[in-house]
Amino acid sequence: MKKFILTCLFIFIAQSSHALVPDEILVIANINAAGSKGLAAYYMKKRQIPEKNIVKVFITDKESCSRDAYEKKIIPPVRRALEKNPDIRALVTMYGMPLRILSPGFTPEEESKIERLEKKIASMKDELENKDIDNSKDINKKISRINKEIRQIKQVSDKTASFDSELMLVKKKEYNLNFWLKNPYFMYFTKQSTPVKKSEVLMVSRLDGADADVVRRIIDDSIEAEKEGLTGTAYFDARWKDPGDKKKKSGYGLYDQSIHKAAKIISEKSSLQVVVDDTEALFNKGECPNTALYCGWYSLAKYIDAFTWQKGSVGFHIASAECATLKHEKSRVWCKKMLDKGIAATVGPVGEPYVSSFPMPEIFFGLLAQGHLTLAESYLVSLPFLSWKMVLVGDPLYRVNIKKKAGPI
Repeated sequence: MKKFILTCLFIFIAQSSHALVPDEILVIANINAAGSKGLAAYYMKKRQIPEKNIVKVFITDKESCSRDAYEKKIIPPVRRALEKNPDIRALVTMYGMPLRILSPGFTPEEESKIERLEKKIASMKDELENKDIDNSKDINKKISRINKEIRQIKQVSDKTASFDSELMLVKKKEYNLNFWLKNPYFMYFTKQSTPVKKSEVLMVSRLDGADADVVRRIIDDSIEAEKEGLTGTAYFDARWKDPGDKKKKSGYGLYDQSIHKAAKIISEKSSLQVVVDDTEALFNKGECPNTALYCGWYSLAKYIDAFTWQKGSVGFHIASAECATLKHEKSRVWCKKMLDKGIAATVGPVGEPYVSSFPMPEIFFGLLAQGHLTLAESYLVSLPFLSWKMVLVGDPLYRVNIKKKAGPI
């Protein structure tokens, strides 16, 4: 396990040569959103980010924007800023920026193919209605197969993405929008051919929440926790017993196993108390006082008020669309509620991501807890896919400060 984490660390540092610093941050604020510029100035002053390192854009202040708006209003000014300052390695999207980019719809080729298939079905149905034929069963089978083909075309045309995940590829000129692209920084892909080069990827984190007070608290808590240290308990909510490394896992089993591995890393290397629940039941209300770290699953859009969050706490919940909104007052999605209740950093998807799209818990928490890398760097190394659904909310410069256990790391 130690070799696994150190390998990830080596891969990242070999590319970057040093941890993220304020001069390498570019802040993006929305002049069309009340409070966005002010919060950007607040953050930049707190973190001593140069005043020139800001891009002010004009885009909707709603949580969704069109693909056209993203391409016309965001990409050009951000690219111009990157050309002026090639040392930028991370972007921060401020409160008031859209959360997701809507699908542009089908391509002309996809629309043409669907139209041809639909015409085939219509012709076959006409044949069934107008003729007394003996092969009606065969025709109905063909119609069924064509309908299945149409459904498959639509299913493989998911082009909705989180704003931030798309922004990670703002330097890349052209790429396929259907589903995701492999992240070349993710450990499991480093020996594979990927359509994206490391030089084309930027780190992106979001300073956002239900209101401006939440954003200021995230900033202040992160800075204070860096200085004072993060203390408390790490809670890991698996669903099944730890299977160990005897059997190769995938999907749900892989991520459940990774939660167990994350718990072991934190228990072995840090001073935090670690609590692991390996039953299908989730932590109940009030069962997790003084929460420093958290990872668990599965309660879809139904946050359970089990936690009291420490200053500087970090955690995420593995379930679909848990970052679908950060603003809707009545929503119970986990990202919003955790931020409302006091967490400093979290991760979640804006739609259905599939479980294999979440950051790998053992990598994310293992690197974060070591304290060598910032929040944004730990996220980048542990994230499987880009141009997809995931969002990181938190100060990208936040470096978790947890007291280590005696002995070698």
